Amino acid sequence: MAAPAIDDAPLHDASDVEDFARRCFDGGDGDGMVGVELEFLVYDRASADLHVPIRRVAEALALPPGDPVLPGGCRVTFEPGGQLELSGPAAPLSAAIERVAADVALARAVLGAAGLRLAGVGLDPVRRAHRQLREPRYEAMAAFFGGPYGPLMMCSTASVQVNLDLGERPAVRWERAHALGPVLTAAFANSPLSGGRPCGWMSGRQAVWENLDSTRTSPVRATGDPVSAWTDYLLAARVMLRREGDRFHPVADGSTFGDWLAAPGPPPTGADLAYHATTLFPPVRPRGWLEVRYLDAQHPDDWPVCVAVTHALITDDRAADAALAAAEPCRWLWRRASRDGLADPRIRRAATECFSAALAALPRLGASVELTAKVAGFAERVAAGRSPATDLLEGTQGMTQGNGGSW
Repeated sequence: MAAPAIDDAPLHDASDVEDFARRCFDGGDGDGMVGVELEFLVYDRASADLHVPIRRVAEALALPPGDPVLPGGCRVTFEPGGQLELSGPAAPLSAAIERVAADVALARAVLGAAGLRLAGVGLDPVRRAHRQLREPRYEAMAAFFGGPYGPLMMCSTASVQVNLDLGERPAVRWERAHALGPVLTAAFANSPLSGGRPCGWMSGRQAVWENLDSTRTSPVRATGDPVSAWTDYLLAARVMLRREGDRFHPVADGSTFGDWLAAPGPPPTGADLAYHATTLFPPVRPRGWLEVRYLDAQHPDDWPVCVAVTHALITDDRAADAALAAAEPCRWLWRRASRDGLADPRIRRAATECFSAALAALPRLGASVELTAKVAGFAERVAAGRSPATDLLEGTQGMTQGNGGSW
């Protein structure tokens, strides 16, 4: 997996943006590599109401300065609210999961000994948004988004991101990732609470994203030509910030990248465009690979199911054909999937068939017996209409008392 090359040459017109967009879809070679990025909220075991300082987590993990990496190969970073992110190296499915799982187990053990706990949940069910990181990028981002959803997105959300090769037919995998989005969002919905109470959505995290700037969070429109669609998206998205050396200035006038490109004065550069792309958060984003970004964070024991199912349904042709046939009636139901989850009968039926297709594919993809069994157990819950959000709703009382329920 390789990101598009970046240069600092001035951009002349939309054709330069299209060239960049094309490079975002160039890099897949069909070798089946998977990258996993996991975000977790971190809690003090003594009280779920406390915000845990990033320094306390870093010290417990004994992280060296610079670019810390755990033994399994996961790079450790923190999100603005203190969410812990573990980014594993790309590898074939089983190896990718095994390496990240080893680092998750290590982190859980070390943090547990320090009185802390990793929670896999898409939206903080108890604490108010509280930003810890004050880097210039985050200051500008906070100013751009404003409240109340900007702080929630930056400080209170967590996800599972699955990175997949584009393969020999990038447009096909791009289409699959989008078409399956509502069904997978519902099956893995895991954020129905905020402030200790139901928020009205099975994936409250998706509700947060929906209430931000739609020019950078809505799905890329389906045109049959992903390069053209991504080009249009890049041009139509509002500019979040401009950089001057180490300084970042939020752009508050609503201007888009296309406006910047057409305006008199110094034009944006290739580096400006590449940075602009990093501030866009559609459900699926191309970066020389596919970033599947619509999945809520999962319990530390369950995220491998999320990775395995997503990988199988997008990269295995036989599984994809069956899954797409099942998911077609639901492909535009993003909002309903986030709000109602598996309570919607159409989405539940589609999710059940998608999990069946994934289970059939996993042996072909080299999945272990243990992983396949874990997926099968999750599939039974999906067929019964139970996403992880169901457990959280039933455990609301435990959360408000600080023992965390099932999360």
